Amino acid sequence: MSEWLVLAIAMALVCAVVLAFTVLRHRRAAEDEDTSETPDVIEYMTMMVGVVYAIVLGLAIAGVWEARGAAEDDVRREAQSLYEVTQRAEVYPAPVRDRIREEVGAYVAHTVSVDWPLMVDNQPPSPRGAELLGQLRTDVTHQEPKDELQAQAYQPLLDHIAVADDARHSRTQSAEATLPGVVWFGLGTGAVVTIGLIFALQIRRSSRELLLAGLFSALIVFLLFLVWSFDAPFGRSGFDSAAPFEDLFPSVTAAVVR
Repeated sequence: MSEWLVLAIAMALVCAVVLAFTVLRHRRAAEDEDTSETPDVIEYMTMMVGVVYAIVLGLAIAGVWEARGAAEDDVRREAQSLYEVTQRAEVYPAPVRDRIREEVGAYVAHTVSVDWPLMVDNQPPSPRGAELLGQLRTDVTHQEPKDELQAQAYQPLLDHIAVADDARHSRTQSAEATLPGVVWFGLGTGAVVTIGLIFALQIRRSSRELLLAGLFSALIVFLLFLVWSFDAPFGRSGFDSAAPFEDLFPSVTAAVVR
């Protein structure tokens, strides 16, 4: 089921519950109940709870957004470093150059086809990726430069492999969800309390008030969905977050993504 479909269903359900509860409350209210006046203390408490929850929700969105951006930077850094390795290997003889590029391609294919689904499912990556990268580092390290051009490319090759290795470790460590369970409990409880306080204002069954209540409830659901979506640094499904590898190694990742 699509994430957007889930969001639409959740927003519709919450709006329906809020509107239905409002209508039922209005029907069961006493005939002499005065809904035109709301005590000032209730208005003040409602405002304060809404402001506090908005701050907490904003901090949660900022936190998961920052984590998503850091994860994307790690992926770009890893892919770009490996791409530089394939380009700088041009100065080596054809057998050496082809072997280096094949090892890079094998690592990229393994990363996209094996590690990515594991990261999306919040599982630890396969150790095979570290083995492939270690094999690439060993082959480059043991390749003795034969001329000045190869000598100039030797150290940058090792540096780019080291950067790719560091980016890989950062990527695997940031694959887990950003927000702990206690934060989600607070966000969910705060949403229920915030929406529940609508009824403390003694809203009536007018079209304007019902519309505002429904829109407010839908907005809370959408913001929680936003936090949930960004809480997975590499997405909830698919290979969209592997775009840097697809852009720089199209021939390697084309068959994998399909």
